Amino acid sequence: MKNSVITIAFIFSGFIARAQMKIGDMSPDINLPNAKDSVVSLSSFHGKVVLLDFWASWCSPCRALNPGLGKLYSKYKQKGFEIFAVSIDNKKAAWLKAILQDKIKYTQVNDKAGWNSLIAEKYHVEEMPSSFLLDKEGRIVAIDLEGIDLENKIKALL
Repeated sequence: MKNSVITIAFIFSGFIARAQMKIGDMSPDINLPNAKDSVVSLSSFHGKVVLLDFWASWCSPCRALNPGLGKLYSKYKQKGFEIFAVSIDNKKAAWLKAILQDKIKYTQVNDKAGWNSLIAEKYHVEEMPSSFLLDKEGRIVAIDLEGIDLENKIKALL
């Protein structure tokens, strides 16, 4: 009996591991409203290297990363780099305030469902911040890279 339970648990964990987004997977499309309530699609950036960044205004580590992401964006946007930031703030005013305070210039969209976000669930986002670096075809090439490792990967893909 004990071996059966262990076998079932092992098989179940395998299904969970296969369900998670991994390097080499194509990124599912995202269609969410921006600050002006116009829907923006992740797929509209096909042909560019994209950092898909999940964050929220209440997430201190996320906010700490925003200045560095802004510098990367400024440095590489003319070469074909884009940041598609998905906020899971359920309070639009807090999200908009954070954008202004952090002087964010890259693409921002909001999933007001918060932790109930179907988009975050689709990407298996379980903590903030979470990011996925996508190549020009929309394939995931790195997950949760930061700092010089992220910059080097972006340069290599451009």
